[in-house]
Amino acid sequence: MNQFEKEVQSNRNDAVDSAVGFVVSFGFFTTVFAIAVLIDLFV
Repeated sequence: MNQFEKEVQSNRNDAVDSAVGFVVSFGFFTTVFAIAVLIDLFV
């Protein structure tokens, strides 16, 4: 048995963490893009 399997820091699913990271980063870049488009429209 792997020695690291005995001392698990977190039992959460990695897919949930990666999905949250994807959504947060996607939302950030979408916000930056939307701000750039709005600035381009009004200037």
